[in-house]
Amino acid sequence: MRHTPTEVRPEDGRRGPTGERGASDVPAPGTTADGADGTAAGTGGAPGHGTGAAAAAASSGLSTTRSLLRLLAWARPVVPRMVLGTLTSLGASILALLVPQVLRALVNGPLLGSGSRTAVIGAAALVLLLGVLEAFLVWCRRALVALPGTGAENDMRRSLFRHLLDLPLAFHDRWPGGQLLSRSMSDLNVVRRWLIFAFVMLVVSVTTVVVGLGLMLWTAWPLALVYLVGAVPVLLLGFRFREDYKVVARRARDQAGDLAGRVEESVHGIRVLKAFGRGEDALDEFVRQADMLRGTEIQKARTLSKVSLALGAIPELALAVSLVLGVWLTSEGRLSVGALVAFFATAAVVNAPVERIGSLLAMTLDAKAATDRFVEVMDTVPAVRDPEHPAPVPPPGPDGSRVELRGVVVAHATGRPVLDGVDLVLEPGTTTALVGLTGSGKTTLAQLVPRLSDPTAGQVLLDGVDLRDLRRCDVRAAVAVAFEDPVLFSASVRENVLLGLPDEGEVPDPAEGGAGGSRPDDAERDRVLAEALEGASAEFVAALPQREETLVGEEGLSLSGGQRQRLALARAVAAHPRVLVLDDPLSALDVTTEAAVTARLRDVLRGTTTLVVAHRSSTVALADRVAVLEDGRVTGVGTHRELLETHPHYRFVLTAMHDAPRDLDAEPQDARADEGSRR
Repeated sequence: MRHTPTEVRPEDGRRGPTGERGASDVPAPGTTADGADGTAAGTGGAPGHGTGAAAAAASSGLSTTRSLLRLLAWARPVVPRMVLGTLTSLGASILALLVPQVLRALVNGPLLGSGSRTAVIGAAALVLLLGVLEAFLVWCRRALVALPGTGAENDMRRSLFRHLLDLPLAFHDRWPGGQLLSRSMSDLNVVRRWLIFAFVMLVVSVTTVVVGLGLMLWTAWPLALVYLVGAVPVLLLGFRFREDYKVVARRARDQAGDLAGRVEESVHGIRVLKAFGRGEDALDEFVRQADMLRGTEIQKARTLSKVSLALGAIPELALAVSLVLGVWLTSEGRLSVGALVAFFATAAVVNAPVERIGSLLAMTLDAKAATDRFVEVMDTVPAVRDPEHPAPVPPPGPDGSRVELRGVVVAHATGRPVLDGVDLVLEPGTTTALVGLTGSGKTTLAQLVPRLSDPTAGQVLLDGVDLRDLRRCDVRAAVAVAFEDPVLFSASVRENVLLGLPDEGEVPDPAEGGAGGSRPDDAERDRVLAEALEGASAEFVAALPQREETLVGEEGLSLSGGQRQRLALARAVAAHPRVLVLDDPLSALDVTTEAAVTARLRDVLRGTTTLVVAHRSSTVALADRVAVLEDGRVTGVGTHRELLETHPHYRFVLTAMHDAPRDLDAEPQDARADEGSRR
C-alpha cells in the first residue's frame, strides 16, 4: 500500500498516571511536508539550530496582524464574547466623550446665559448618569472577556501538550525541554493577557482617538488642527518603536526559554553537579543567562520608555499651543467659552488612550513573539501518522505473532544510513537477541517495532501487515517496550506498572479496526499487577511504606536504578503484549538479581515474540536465536553456539562485552585476529 501524508491523529489512546490522554485529534495548523527524520520539513529543529532557526525566521517574518490571526484557530469559540466585550468597552468610551458636549451646553447655556438652577441640576444629573453607565459598561467588559480569555489559553495549552505527545522522538531529541515548557506556560500567559486586555483596549483606544478627534474638529477646528500637527511625529515614532521592540521582544522570550531549560537541566542533573562539586559552575552559567535576559528586558523597557515619553509630551505640548490659540480666539469672540471648555475636556479624554497606546502596542508585540513561538511547535507535523484507511489488526498465529523487517533503511538528512537494508524475522513465540557494537543501530532498529519511528525505506510487518497500515494505538497495544533508561512517572507503583492497561472507554472497537478486548476490572488489574511484579522480581515493592500505592516521586528517583528497571520491566510485562521489545532492561541489576530476573523472564516470555537488545553477554542467555547487527546490516542469525562457531564478528562483540560467558574459554584465541583480517 502506498502511504501518503494524512491528518495528524492521536498517537496513542492510553492514559498516563495523571489521567491525560496521550494525544489529540486536533489538527496542527501549518505545513504537511514530511521530513525524513520524523518531523515536518523545515520545522523540526530546535530554535536557533538548523531547520528550527528557519522556522523561527519564517514565523517572525510574518506581519503582526497575520501572526495574531493564527490565534483564531483556538480562539474562535470565544470570539462572540470578545466582540461583545469590545463593544461594551467602546460604548463606555463614547459615553466618556459625550460628557464634554454636555459641559459645552452647560457653559454656553445656564452658566453664561439664563443662569437657570434647574438646567444646571439637570446637566449635573446627566453627567452623573453618563458616568454610572460608563462604569457599568466597563464592568461588563471585564466580565465578558476574562472567562473566555482563560478558556482560550487553556485550549491552547491542551492542544500544545497533545501535539507534543504526538510528535516523534526525533523532535524531542532536538528541542530543549525548557523551550517547550516556556512556550506552554509563560508564552500562553502573554497571549491570554493580550486577548483579555490589550486587544480590547487597543481597539477601544484607537476608536476613542478617532471619534475624539472628530468631535474636536467639530467643536473647534483651528485648535484640533494644531493638535493633529503633533500626531505626525507620534506616528513616525510609533513605526520606529514597532520595528525596534519586536526584535527585543522575541529575543527576550527565547532567552526566557533558554533560562528555563538551564534550570530544568540543572535540577535534572543535580546529583552529578553535587557529586563533582560543579554547583558553582552551574550557578555561573545560570547567572550569565539571567543577566542576558535582564539586559534584554532593560532594553525593552528603555525602548518603551522613549515612546511613552513622546506619547505623553507631544500631545501635551500641542495642547499648550492650542490653549494659547483658544484663549485668543475666545477673546476675539471667534470661539465660545463652552466650545473651548468642551475642546479641552474632549482632549483630556483622548489623551489617556494616546498615552496608553505605547504600552498596548508593546503588549501586542510581546503577544506576537509568544504566538510565533507557539505556532512554531504546532506547525511541526509528525511523519509518523495514522493511515487514512487503517487496516484491521491481524490475528496472531497459534504460536504467537510474527514480526518481519524487509529491506529496512533508516537514514538521516546527513551521513550514511544507520540501518542499510536490514532483513530480519522474529518467529512467533521466540526470543531473539540483537547483538552489535555500540553505534551499530540496535536501538534504532528496536524503535521501529513499536513504530516510534518509521523506516526511510522498506517495511516492518506484524503478522503480514505493514505497521504503517495500522493505527498507532493498535500497534502499541500489541507491542510493549522496556527501555534501557527506565522512565517512571510521579505516581504510585500501581499506576506506573499498569500504565499499559486500557482504561474505561479506551478499548478499540474491532468494527473500527481495533484489537478488541475488554477493560479489566479491579480484581483482574490486581492479578495482573501481582504477576507483573513477580515476573520482574520486584518483591521490594512489598517493603515500601504503602506497598503498591507508594508514590515513587518524579522520574522514580526515590528508588534505586535496579528497582526502577524492574518496575519498567514489570510495566512491559503487565501489558500482555503480543510482541515485547527489551532494550537491555537489566543493565542496572547485580549479578544475583539479574540471574533471578532472567530465570523468571523465561517463563513470562513463553508465547510472546520478544526482541532483546543485548548490550551484555548475559542478556543473550534469554534468547532462542541471536541476530548480529554490523554496519547497519544483519550479517548473521542463529543460535548462540552456531554463531560462536561460524561468525567472527559475533565472537569479537562478545569478547568486547565486560562479562563474557563462561563457555568463551573454549573458543579460538584468534577471534580478534579473525575480526581484524575480515575487516
